[in-house]
Amino acid sequence: MPNTAEPIGQTPRLQLRQISKRYPGCLANDAIDLCIAPGEIQALLGENGAGKSTLMKIIYGVTQADSGELIWQGRRQVMSSPAQARSLGIGMVFQHFSLFETLSVAQNIALAMGAAAGPPSQLEEQIREVSQRYGMALEPRRLVHGLSIGERQRVEIVRCLMQDIRLLILDEPTSVLTPLEADELFITLRRLADEGCSILFISHKLAEVRALCHSATVLRAGRVAGYCRPAECTDRELARLMVGDAASQDANYTKASGTREFLQITDLNWHNPDPFGCSLQGINLQVRSGEIVGIAGVAGNGQDELLALLSGEQRLPGNQAKRICFADQAVGHLPPDTRRGQGLAFVPAERLGHGAVPALSLEDNALLTAFQQGLVRNGLIQRHKVRALAEQIIQRFGVKTVDAQSPARSLSGGNLQKFILGREILQQPRLLIAAHPTWGVDVGAAASIHQALIALRDAGTAILVISEDLDELFQISDRLGALCSGRLSALKACADTSLIEVGGWMAGHFEACPSPTALPV
Repeated sequence: MPNTAEPIGQTPRLQLRQISKRYPGCLANDAIDLCIAPGEIQALLGENGAGKSTLMKIIYGVTQADSGELIWQGRRQVMSSPAQARSLGIGMVFQHFSLFETLSVAQNIALAMGAAAGPPSQLEEQIREVSQRYGMALEPRRLVHGLSIGERQRVEIVRCLMQDIRLLILDEPTSVLTPLEADELFITLRRLADEGCSILFISHKLAEVRALCHSATVLRAGRVAGYCRPAECTDRELARLMVGDAASQDANYTKASGTREFLQITDLNWHNPDPFGCSLQGINLQVRSGEIVGIAGVAGNGQDELLALLSGEQRLPGNQAKRICFADQAVGHLPPDTRRGQGLAFVPAERLGHGAVPALSLEDNALLTAFQQGLVRNGLIQRHKVRALAEQIIQRFGVKTVDAQSPARSLSGGNLQKFILGREILQQPRLLIAAHPTWGVDVGAAASIHQALIALRDAGTAILVISEDLDELFQISDRLGALCSGRLSALKACADTSLIEVGGWMAGHFEACPSPTALPV
């Protein structure tokens, strides 16, 4: 393995020398050296909180380093803003999206492109052409607030691809893509690299890193832990560089059959008033206490709509309430807090703004969904109990933060995910619904989350996981199905299906699925 960041025999596109950045109570980057050449695809690896996102924000001008040098194409630069970075040819796709929700796809892209956007009709045609070419089809006139989490990521990627970029920074770009879509994206990235574009690629999917990246810089606790060539390493070796002991990623969990049905969805039809949204058609689904049911699907095929109906954010008319039941009790017409009172816990796809309030402390964010767990008495908040819960979440789930008073927005994406999931799990729900539970989470943290889900299942909780990570679904699910265009396939035990069959369901090929039948009691 190479032990230097310097490329041999090439003039670097970008060099970072001794970059350091400190926040109150945290040294995020400590004397970082990084170098990337034209046409090079370089991975930036490290566990959650290792300093990757901070370093990328320094390159992109979102924040400025306290010390060190940034050299762009041989010239020292002080990157003062994203606009300056874009003018130099640097594009970035953030893990937490930077889109205006009340504007359309085309308007968001026009804002980033400025005068180069051209007339609206011409821009819309360009968006359609570029997004279709790269397998990430978008409707330019659709408003961002009506897009799924996966579709928003497509907007971010396409927005960068439409600019004249020389360095593309991608933070977990395949988290919400299917394996086929990821393969198509990699074809695009390799083409860009062949044309001389440099690519910095942040991902916790180590197989992707090995397949795509020429080199890797590994961060640990804000410092460079080493450099390597991923193609020459195994997944275990890469994981060990990132987080030390990598043994936990190899876990094989015993499958379960559950006991009696807890979540029952019967012939659920729902018309989406959004003309660009997805309506649900004839959804039938049962989740038993003591089992994990996984639902796969390409983003935008009804996942968000189903999640909203299950959480209570979208309610059914009273005469349709029995379409959704908890333990034979109709809940389809009930609001979220009432459903929580009946045992529901919910982990949404979007962390900031949906799973947590960015400006509130972790302590207050714990109270937001756990207030029914004895944290409020006679209308008064029991602050000592709230603090104890937040500290328990931080300790048990290894959340890296200064303390429970830190605002949610100060956490890395993976650490915030661990906090949100831990908050829901510690409420000991009867039903847990989780969307993308390990999106952007490092291999060690993902293993911990999986173990927590399995332990909750074994304690008798019914668990529904919606994810686009098929490897994850096959690892932790007991039964599997897939959504396509608002329709749900029949469910099969993991042992009775395959990646190929589930991939077919995701494309709408339900013909081979047996008709849903009643589960034996």
